[in-house]
Amino acid sequence: MTAKEAGRLVIISGPAGAGKSTIVRRLLHQCRMPLQLSVSATTRPRRPQEADGIDYHFLSHEEFAQRRAAGEFLECKEVFGRGDWYGTLKTEVESGFAEGKWVILEIDVDGAASVLETHPEAITIFLHTGSLAELEKRLRGRGTETEAAIQRRLEVARHELERKDMYRHEVVNQTLDQAVHDICQILVQSAQ
Repeated sequence: MTAKEAGRLVIISGPAGAGKSTIVRRLLHQCRMPLQLSVSATTRPRRPQEADGIDYHFLSHEEFAQRRAAGEFLECKEVFGRGDWYGTLKTEVESGFAEGKWVILEIDVDGAASVLETHPEAITIFLHTGSLAELEKRLRGRGTETEAAIQRRLEVARHELERKDMYRHEVVNQTLDQAVHDICQILVQSAQ
């Protein structure tokens, strides 16, 4: 595939703890497709190890609201009930397409539903751990979340799993290597 060929939109969703971020990072380095990750925008505070424009586009609540009102987001939502917004800027996708890239959106199921309204041709992949019990084990294994946060994430996961049928592809992350391989194969087959 050359850079002159048209870009594609790839949506990867799944519950927190399913391994999305790790798998996407590995896909970017290991899959032979011309992949680019869309950097999301957020109003949440930047953490010390994060860089603006690389991890997220960190926007003030005012700037986010202005850009939302101007229709600059492909999708956006206030998440986790904490007052912080997350979204995909249209310019992130358009610039990738202009370079012939396959732009990956790592977004939740509500965001995916919104994007599919305007991009029904998107390649959609739902990634999960195979069961809620395995997901809970992984969330607890992180050791980074309170019990309340774990319960909230499990409730969100139940909601997301109920909507997995809106995705064309489903991948169970039993091992990282296999999940990366499976998703890369889906992308390679989608190019044919």
